[in-house]
Amino acid sequence: MIITNIDYIPEKEIKEHLGIVSGSTVRAKHFGKDLLSGIKNIFGGELKAYTELLGESREEAIKRMEEQAQSLGADAIINVRFSTSSVSSGAAELYVYGTAVKI
Repeated sequence: MIITNIDYIPEKEIKEHLGIVSGSTVRAKHFGKDLLSGIKNIFGGELKAYTELLGESREEAIKRMEEQAQSLGADAIINVRFSTSSVSSGAAELYVYGTAVKI
């Protein structure tokens, strides 16, 4: 499965558009890591627990989007975009979407 954020695939012809596919996940960090990140936020620097959380969320959301595209018989997903939003205090949604195509 080819996944790209551009609206075409170099040196490939798109034969069919199969529609929009998406994947999302809502995640929260363990209370202890959340507390430690809050303390670190006072002093500055990278909040590794949150970096790790967002990385895991991106992978899961992409996996879910890819599964949806595969169920449609797609070979690729083009024009992929990411979005995040706060669902509640301490929890965030990561949403990814794109256009499933046959090449």
